[in-house]
Amino acid sequence: MKTLCQEESIKVPKGVKISIKSKIVEVTGKHGSLKRDFKHLPIELWLADGGKTVKARMYFAKSKQLSMLRSVCSHIANLFEGVQKKFEYRLRLVYAHFPINANIVNGGKTVEIRNFIGEKIVRTVHMLPGVTCEKSATTKDELVVTGADIELTGRSSALIHQSCLVKDKDIRKFLDGIYVSSHGVRED
Repeated sequence: MKTLCQEESIKVPKGVKISIKSKIVEVTGKHGSLKRDFKHLPIELWLADGGKTVKARMYFAKSKQLSMLRSVCSHIANLFEGVQKKFEYRLRLVYAHFPINANIVNGGKTVEIRNFIGEKIVRTVHMLPGVTCEKSATTKDELVVTGADIELTGRSSALIHQSCLVKDKDIRKFLDGIYVSSHGVRED
C-alpha cells in the first residue's frame, strides 16, 4: 500500500541559522556551522513559516520508505543540538592489572595509549576533524570526547575503543580496554 503524500516537520530553535539548497542543509550556531547532504533521498526539503520550521515531504511511498522522513528530521535535530550545545562521549579506562596510560597530545587532537595489558607498543588515535579529547577533571581514568557533529564525535570515540581490543585471549576473562560509559548532549 502506497501513501500518496506524507509530511514531517521540525521547529528551528532560537539562535540557529539554517539554509536549505537542493537538499543540502547548512546549520550555523554558537559552536560553528555543520553541513549535511540529503541528495540521495527521494524527498522534498524546504523551510516554511518564514524560516521557523523545516518540512520534509514524500510522495507515493511504502511504509518502509516513509521511515526516511523521520530519520531526516532526526539528523537535522542532531545538527541543531550540535551547534547549540555540542555532543559528549565519556570513555572509561578499564584494567585488571596493568594500568592503561592515556596521554592527550597535539591540543586534544591525538590520544596516545600506553601499557595496555603490559604491551610496549604505543597506540596513537587521531581525532576526526572538529573533535577534541580531554581527560576528565572529576573522574580518574576517564576520557571525554566532545564535538559539534554527532557522527564524527561518535566515530572518534569508536576509534579509541577499537584501538584497545584484546587479541588471542578469552575476552570474557580479559576485560581490559576503553569503553564508552555514557554519551549525549553536553550540559554546560
